[in-house]
Amino acid sequence: MAMVCLSDFEAYAKKHLPKIAWDFFAAGADDCSTRDENILAYKRIRFRPRMLRDVSVMDIRTKLLGTEISFPVGIAPTGFHQLAWPDGEKSTARAATAMNTCYIASTYSTCTLEEIAAAAPGGIRWFQLYIHRNRAVSQQLVQQAEALGFQGLVLTADLPYTGKRRDDIRNGFRLPPHMKLKNLEGAFEGGDCSEYGLPPNSLDPSVTWNDIYWLRSLTHLPIIVKGILTKEDAELAVRHGVQGIIVSNHGGRQLDGGPATIDALVEVVDAVQGKIEVYLDGGIRKGSDVLKALALGAKCVFIGRPALWGLAYKGEEGLQDVLRILQDEFRLSMALAGCASISEIGRHLVQFSKL
Repeated sequence: MAMVCLSDFEAYAKKHLPKIAWDFFAAGADDCSTRDENILAYKRIRFRPRMLRDVSVMDIRTKLLGTEISFPVGIAPTGFHQLAWPDGEKSTARAATAMNTCYIASTYSTCTLEEIAAAAPGGIRWFQLYIHRNRAVSQQLVQQAEALGFQGLVLTADLPYTGKRRDDIRNGFRLPPHMKLKNLEGAFEGGDCSEYGLPPNSLDPSVTWNDIYWLRSLTHLPIIVKGILTKEDAELAVRHGVQGIIVSNHGGRQLDGGPATIDALVEVVDAVQGKIEVYLDGGIRKGSDVLKALALGAKCVFIGRPALWGLAYKGEEGLQDVLRILQDEFRLSMALAGCASISEIGRHLVQFSKL
């Protein structure tokens, strides 16, 4: 079967993954309206393409906090990659490094941070942090990530509690016995690991903006806050000295009924006034989606579920295929819209349709 676009990988993953794993990756909260809206919202944005612009030589490189990546698509933090492929996050790290882009490794990885770092030396990697009630665990993870050469710290801000994902409840989702949250082994007392591999209520719901200062005291790494959807929070992020924002609704897995990320992007970009970099995840399925996000002010986008579909198809090679397809589609969309380099992309390139 020819793998031509990302939905081909989605169909493959749905057919071949165990139902409990597919349902976990696919799940949204409640009615899944925000999850679905993340994708639908792109269809309401139309291009205003320019003609006769000399697109014979294309430059699709960009920079994340000063580090060059080959094109503006990175891999968002998602948990439990071994559910998709036996080598798990090691394969993810290798694919990202082969494609010269950024991989954000999750706190909830099924490989250790050491294994991830060793799998792809020299890769561009950030570490995504959940702050747990046991702060010593979080402190240790942050300092370990920095020591292993991770180049950024991504604080997930939208998960004081886990959203209600109905299929996971119906399936009684549990990690298979041979899989472990490798970075949190032995960190929590008690054998009941019912909540996504951890004891219930191990996340700290008391986290506030002031905890940015606590994180700053632990590490020299730049801090990126993930999960921002409003101008108020974007302004607070700037005020607290973070280096970046990922506009995200957690793939529609947390609060159902929030905005699609592409719809929240403009408000956030306008609020930060260019002081810090703004990225986006959620709903990216085609190269043209990437172009729309950049036109509306994102510096880079990150893919979550499509990366897992690539892993499910053929591990590192399958994920490289997904990235390569997005890269080719993005380059083509840019050229057809009349942009030869990233610097030519701007708001003039899009309009919101009246649908």
